[in-house]
Amino acid sequence: MALRFKVLSKKVEKFERKGMQNYKVNAEKVPWLDTMLDEVFVVSRPKPSDYEARRDLVRIFNDIAKEVFGKADEVPVVVEFGSFVMDLFSPRSDLDLSFNFTSSKAQVTRERKIQTLRKLARKFYALQSCGHVYGVHPVTTAKVPVLKVVDRGTGVECDLSVENQDGVLKSKLIYMICSIDERFRKLSFLMKVWAKTHKINSSKDGTLNSLSIILLVAFHLQTRNPPILPPFHDLFKDGTDPASVVKVLGNFANFGRGNKESVAELFVSLLIKLSSVERLWPKGLCASVYEGSWKSKTFDSKVATISVEDFTDRSQNVARAVGPAESKAIYKCIQQSIQHIFAYMDGQIEGYRLRELLFGQAAKPLVGAGIANLKRTAVTPVMDNTIAVATPIARQVNMAVGREDVPVSHKRDHARPSSLPLTKKLRYTNVSGEDWGGTSSANWLTPNGNWGGTSSANSLTPTGDWGGTSAANWLGSQQLPHFDLGKAQWGMERVNNWGATTPATEGWGGK
Repeated sequence: MALRFKVLSKKVEKFERKGMQNYKVNAEKVPWLDTMLDEVFVVSRPKPSDYEARRDLVRIFNDIAKEVFGKADEVPVVVEFGSFVMDLFSPRSDLDLSFNFTSSKAQVTRERKIQTLRKLARKFYALQSCGHVYGVHPVTTAKVPVLKVVDRGTGVECDLSVENQDGVLKSKLIYMICSIDERFRKLSFLMKVWAKTHKINSSKDGTLNSLSIILLVAFHLQTRNPPILPPFHDLFKDGTDPASVVKVLGNFANFGRGNKESVAELFVSLLIKLSSVERLWPKGLCASVYEGSWKSKTFDSKVATISVEDFTDRSQNVARAVGPAESKAIYKCIQQSIQHIFAYMDGQIEGYRLRELLFGQAAKPLVGAGIANLKRTAVTPVMDNTIAVATPIARQVNMAVGREDVPVSHKRDHARPSSLPLTKKLRYTNVSGEDWGGTSSANWLTPNGNWGGTSSANSLTPTGDWGGTSAANWLGSQQLPHFDLGKAQWGMERVNNWGATTPATEGWGGK
């Protein structure tokens, strides 16, 4: 049974205060913790080849869409969305793609979405029989129907959906909100790495999807004193249309500058915050990033195990997949991580051991990593030894928040290889043997050779998540998403959820 908000808010305040009092942060240990988190962040970021592989896959899926729907009245445009669009993906993340019939004004029915996916499935079953892909699996019972396909050359798992406009919109908005304060993007990425390490980042398994994690991070930053992020309703005062939101961002330039907390301090306090309210979720406690505060709320007249309000459809709980048993597993990880952190603070364990306990394999340090390397910016690559840091959308967001524009690119600290398998331009053929007349680098191998890529000897290790580029110019031929304020064309869409592995329960409008 949900408690009244006044009663619940007093309990939240009491429990959070008690939680912070129970753990004393050793200020002398914080700098090392910040350095360690910086290192994990850099090591876990995707490499140039990860971006390139996803861009190539998006192009190939667009070619397939033209072949499958070429004789229809309209051909869908395949666009990516999710963590890749937000630049919050890791090399092993899935690639979420949406087949959008852009000329359609009317809302696409669920039946048509399923029919479209079944038509695509027939094509991919044929490609699977030739060895180009594997794991073809339509999931039509999910709230957002998807078709799962794994590219054999790269190992990237792709979740295909139809007209997933909600996921597309959320991706754009989160990307834009990250520009207000870099700590939001960085802490979100680290929390995702932490959650994946502890196997609590999969709504398929009843734990937290990536959107839930990102919104919990945003909520934490909203409720600091002073706050680092504003309530989302302040950003959406003119609506959630990206063109309107980017204009409003100018009012929030350096919004969180009064808060001097480091990423390490925020990482620790977020875990303590979550730990302190464990017993209040069953009482109706809900985190609302739209309001920027706790609230008492039920969904479908029921109290959820963990409640994180969707900021574009507030009737939805993005953490709805979490069950009671899985919540216990989540909280066991939270409590253990807190204990490990303060064991380090008290000198009971060494720093390297803490890094392993928190982040597992992701904790492997950079060879010769120094502070200069840890501070480098990891963004979408270009083809020479530079990294783009300001594309049209980045420039517009920078201008909106009053940030000086930066050069289009700067030298990377680590030189990339002179050639990469994915940069090779090879022709590929379809199942019927007809020439597709294009180039590809997605490494879909045929029994007789390369189908748009290089041989398995040169193929990249499995990667995935929300990435790639689209004909509509989110991370198009260059790097970061393109946004034309005049035409309001983002051209990015994603299905499923944020970096999750299954459509039945994950992310954007999943279970």
